[in-house]
Amino acid sequence: MKSQLALILGAALLVASCTQEEKQATSSKPTKPNVIVILSDDQGTLDLNSYGSTDLSTPNLDRLAASGVRFTQFYAVAPVCSPSRAGLLTGRYNYNAGLYGNVDIPDHDPEGKSGMPTEQITIAELFKPAGYRTASIGKWHLGHTPEKLPNGQGFDYFFGHQRGCIDNYSHYFFWSGPNLHDLYQNEKEIYRPGEFFGDLMVEEVKAFTQPSANPFFIYWAINMPHYPYQGRPSWLEHYKDLPSPRREYAAFISTLDELVGNVLDHLEQTGQLDNTIIVFQSDHGHSTEERAYFGGGNAGPFNGAKFSMLEGGIRVPAIISWPGGELPKGEVRNQWAGSVDWFPTLADLTGVDLPNATDMDGISLRDVIYDNEASGHDVMHWATGNPEVSTNSWAVRKGPWKLLGNPRDPANKLKFTEADDLYLVNLSQDSTESKNLKMEHPEVTAELLMLHEDWLKGVMDSRSKLSGN
Repeated sequence: MKSQLALILGAALLVASCTQEEKQATSSKPTKPNVIVILSDDQGTLDLNSYGSTDLSTPNLDRLAASGVRFTQFYAVAPVCSPSRAGLLTGRYNYNAGLYGNVDIPDHDPEGKSGMPTEQITIAELFKPAGYRTASIGKWHLGHTPEKLPNGQGFDYFFGHQRGCIDNYSHYFFWSGPNLHDLYQNEKEIYRPGEFFGDLMVEEVKAFTQPSANPFFIYWAINMPHYPYQGRPSWLEHYKDLPSPRREYAAFISTLDELVGNVLDHLEQTGQLDNTIIVFQSDHGHSTEERAYFGGGNAGPFNGAKFSMLEGGIRVPAIISWPGGELPKGEVRNQWAGSVDWFPTLADLTGVDLPNATDMDGISLRDVIYDNEASGHDVMHWATGNPEVSTNSWAVRKGPWKLLGNPRDPANKLKFTEADDLYLVNLSQDSTESKNLKMEHPEVTAELLMLHEDWLKGVMDSRSKLSGN
């Protein structure tokens, strides 16, 4: 009798325990979807299997494409690191976000003038009041004073490096000297010598994404495949038959892919993958700099690379996945869009109120993603460098027409003369941008030049108001 009673009591306790665990699991599930924005660094336009690469192994990023939507005409805000990041985080062209070029290092900017202005509303500052836990993990490169660092720009937590690149084992920023240690947790400098930065980032993402009643927003700016090329030895061995620098670059791409896979597996194992929106894109085209062995990346048929307004410099791989959000799976969108669009798109998909919508250059891509509707963009602008300097590179696109000012090709496939200071192309007819059509279509050249000049005037007028002039 006693044994039967013990069994009954034990079963009752087990049921009660299971019920309590179910209640806790239910109560810890956020009502809004989690969000991770993954930004790779200096990744070539076509450097994924899902974009046609045949000599790379990228199963995890392709897994995102298979479970979501990928874009074929997706544009970075700028062909260089800091302005591109400012545009993504604010939903505004970098000129409108107040960042014209790369942020200088603190030794060259003792007054802290360089960096994204603090009055800009970042995507973290959008999600935080809506109950999201916010984290920036990886590369920052948007300013070094406290108000311009992640904790001053809406992020609850920061782990990573402040400057443009680091050695992934010593965590030093090597440039022209003095060489600087650059690894931080929030604003505290920390030391983890010898530990691979990629693995440290994965640890941080996993820790921040433990199940909670509050959803998370993570801006994961992976510093790969930006130089120095430091792919895992196993991947270097895997690509041993590829010529240099493709071998070194490919090993770093596959290392990046492996890190993403580690996080996807963690989200799946913790039951969060279905309720997590994941966006992936590169910040701009691949590098042809000396530190990058003068190349390694692949823009396919497109000309241009990092620093160039040609398609190879600003057209980037871009994917959005949300298994539980009923997004189309494995579909492709050929409409043109850009990283300024993620801010309003993610606000739309998560149901977070979007303030100052009229000040944004981006638009929600909901209808493009779900229903394959036409792009809402009629015109797009690109520019870097001081807006008062007329010799800087810029571009404007309207429909298939694109006008480049002072074009350059760091990959040295296209050669430009003084007569090409205005360079007109029709992307629907020639996406390689190999021929200047300005003499054949002077009326289109004039129309696009006016669009650029009117936009630039608006930028300068806003700049004068902010400075009080």
